[in-house]
Amino acid sequence: MDIRRITPDYAVSPQIDPADIPAIKAAGFVAIIDNRPDMEIPPEYHADVMAELAKAEGLAFVVNPVTHATLNMDMVHIQMETLAGAGGPVLAYCASGTRSSIVWSLGMAGQMPVADIIAATAKWGYDLSGLAPRLEALADGQ
Repeated sequence: MDIRRITPDYAVSPQIDPADIPAIKAAGFVAIIDNRPDMEIPPEYHADVMAELAKAEGLAFVVNPVTHATLNMDMVHIQMETLAGAGGPVLAYCASGTRSSIVWSLGMAGQMPVADIIAATAKWGYDLSGLAPRLEALADGQ
């Protein structure tokens, strides 16, 4: 498991393993967001399996499957609403953490300076500088 804390309350990770869920709970997370579509992974990693294990640990589990081709603002709203309502740190995962970083970045547009959003993800190896124009547009309400 490779948890990358973008902020104190939001972290991303490459694909987690079912056996990681107790450690995620022990690390202080209260919710997990699954940004990885089931079609990308074997059945033992599917959302229903992971949700059941998370629930057994007392963690909220939100399924918000994102692909680069299907990413839309509804997905961004789900991510941000989950983060806002979690009452503690949230871990989002996908294949590498990139999609989870992108969704968070889009949701933070207008709440943080774009340069700070880009820096927060770059610190963990996610170069989202190409999103800057889109983040600026969102921050300006376009």
